[in-house]
Amino acid sequence: MSRVFGRHRYSLLLCLEALAACCVIFGPVLAQTADKIKVVASTSDLAAIAAEVGGNRVQVEYLVGGNQEPHFAQAKPSYLLKLRRAELLIVVGLLFEGPWLTETGRNRPSLLSQSGNPRIQPGAPGYFDASHYVEVLEIPKPPVIPNAQPLGNPYYWLDPENGRTIAQALAQKLSEIRPQDASYFEDRVQTFSKRLSDAESAWDAEMKPYRGRSVATYQRSWSYLLKRFQLVSVGEMEPQPGIPPSRSHTKELIDLMKSENVKVILVEPYFELNTPNAIARETGGVVVVMPSSVEGAKGVSDYFQLFDHDLALLSRAFQSKP
Repeated sequence: MSRVFGRHRYSLLLCLEALAACCVIFGPVLAQTADKIKVVASTSDLAAIAAEVGGNRVQVEYLVGGNQEPHFAQAKPSYLLKLRRAELLIVVGLLFEGPWLTETGRNRPSLLSQSGNPRIQPGAPGYFDASHYVEVLEIPKPPVIPNAQPLGNPYYWLDPENGRTIAQALAQKLSEIRPQDASYFEDRVQTFSKRLSDAESAWDAEMKPYRGRSVATYQRSWSYLLKRFQLVSVGEMEPQPGIPPSRSHTKELIDLMKSENVKVILVEPYFELNTPNAIARETGGVVVVMPSSVEGAKGVSDYFQLFDHDLALLSRAFQSKP
């Protein structure tokens, strides 16, 4: 009996020693992970910018991915779990997330309210509306028609200059949450800005031959990118945001494209292709399936890759349809 007890005691001591060793080895890693600022972004684009600025001092998650139509996203239980843990919530604003995050429905509180997290409610220190740091395009004048974007076009991340100003404001916000890391966030945003300047020089050179060229789009999501690179949209397949293409509106767009010799049609990956393909056949054009968001296509996993990918597609399309 004493031998059996002795063996068990010896085994217990070995287990305790192993556990102590694990605490020594993994303890700092676990503490470092736990100490990261928990950031939740409403979209993959804002998450990508937050990751650039926050580096290894943040844990970034997002709600809606680049392969989803953001206006019609469905709230999921996983969203609620992420919101409950968040220290910082980053939103596009301009009512972009309204139906699935911030709007209160009939007999239903908003998902943000349901989270029960006071840190990330509008007006709280952990609520960051990125639209406050950009120049918003296409703000409609009253009266505002139904289904329009009543506060302006929300696709502002598609101008890299807006990515820069958002990053700068986000560095300040992260510094307020974690003052001891302020210099780290400032270094990160300076590095991001320098990389962005270098990339913009290359992007400008790539698009310079096509300045003034026109395109047609499925919806009005490309205004910022087109303006930044001096391109023009002649119109959209959706007669109003969120309204499917109608036969009469499609006919008008085809006639306009023919009269102005427009051959390039931009469509996000989550839209149907029957209408764009029919327009391409009638006009001799080409349909370019082009993501408007990070992770909207294979190999587009960060903010820089989004522009690399999209501008390369645009350049090839213009070359194929001079």
